[in-house]
Amino acid sequence: MTGTTESKTVLITGASSGIGAATARRMATLGHHVVIGARRTDRLTALADELRSDGATVTPVELDVTSIESMRSFTEAALAEHGRIDVLVNNAGVMPLAPIADLRIAEWEQMIDVNLRGVLYGIAAVLPQMREQGGGHIVNLSSVSGHRVDPTAAVYSATKFAVAALSEGLRQESQDIRVTVVSPGFTRSELTDHGGATEARAAARAAAEELAIPASSVADAIAYAIGQPTDVDVNEIIVRPAKQR
Repeated sequence: MTGTTESKTVLITGASSGIGAATARRMATLGHHVVIGARRTDRLTALADELRSDGATVTPVELDVTSIESMRSFTEAALAEHGRIDVLVNNAGVMPLAPIADLRIAEWEQMIDVNLRGVLYGIAAVLPQMREQGGGHIVNLSSVSGHRVDPTAAVYSATKFAVAALSEGLRQESQDIRVTVVSPGFTRSELTDHGGATEARAAARAAAEELAIPASSVADAIAYAIGQPTDVDVNEIIVRPAKQR
């Protein structure tokens, strides 16, 4: 494992797969103390074992980002283990795609709960500690769909536009806390595996198979933002396949 000059305590939500797991691996390689959270504890445990075998410091914690109590328990576990919280990566997200006319209201609510409410809960859980310690860094995952709207993705885009707006507001209100929005394009992950209309899901999978970049590319972008000096705030990064339009 290659260490950095400063080891940070980095919390990552949605870390059981995709961008979250790739970010955990990248942070561990850089010598940071990693606290990983997700609902699928079997995957978290396997990831933690993998990273520990390379000498990393990893704490897996069961996490449901739609519960403020669960999010607070997640941050409390990090504090108990390391005494501070330097970075939160709000990564957990869902993307069931479907036309609005399908009226998949339960899936609308799920996207609002995970993609937006989960980010808010993450901020609420770490902000007091970061203010008390005089600094910190919040990285919120938006999407290219937070910059454009496509058919079947209207509700998903709405949540990701909201994440960008929330992040900009937090940035303007903060002096000691850095705020970064990372907006991935098509990335190899499990986002297209669950929910939504069958045709929309198939189209998204086909596009991802043709275009998608590895999750590690997004993890590298997150690592770049985190690795800047404390007086440098990388506010927004868009990472997409070169062929994506």
